[in-house]
Amino acid sequence: MKKSALFLALTLAVSASAQKLTSKDTYVHLNASTPVEDIDAVLTNAVGILNTETNEAVWQLQIQSFTFKRALMQEHFNENYMESETYPKATLKAKIEGVKDWKKPATYKGGIKGSMEIHGVAKDMSIPVTITVNKDGSVTIESEFSVRTADHNIKIPTMVVSKVAEVVKVTVKSTLKGA
Repeated sequence: MKKSALFLALTLAVSASAQKLTSKDTYVHLNASTPVEDIDAVLTNAVGILNTETNEAVWQLQIQSFTFKRALMQEHFNENYMESETYPKATLKAKIEGVKDWKKPATYKGGIKGSMEIHGVAKDMSIPVTITVNKDGSVTIESEFSVRTADHNIKIPTMVVSKVAEVVKVTVKSTLKGA
């Protein structure tokens, strides 16, 4: 009886975890360049969780993880614009649309609808994505979208307004895998 209960508990735990895919190395690229200044930042350690049964997903990143070509840009980004001591994380909580079967390898054009919180301000977003269900069971989600700094109360000082774009291009690639 004890063996049956243990087997049942393990089976339920495995089937429950099979619905959740995770990523610890999601790639995010920001481009806030203008004709006057080239501003690019990258991070490769955003985390994500996808529940394929409910189509719900969450991604979170540490603002200070972004790296720039020049240290001074990184310092200004964290201290003056993002205030990363006060607002250390950015989060996207969303529902994924457009996937017909999470178990069948295929590529889908879909969307993510949810709330993105940056700089302490949450904003509803609708983001186009390409979703690839891979043969190994992993899922790759790729997207390119824009974020307006004003939508998240990120202030660009008038002195540098010609150097920093008010609309930031964001590129994301997240491969989520089972445990």
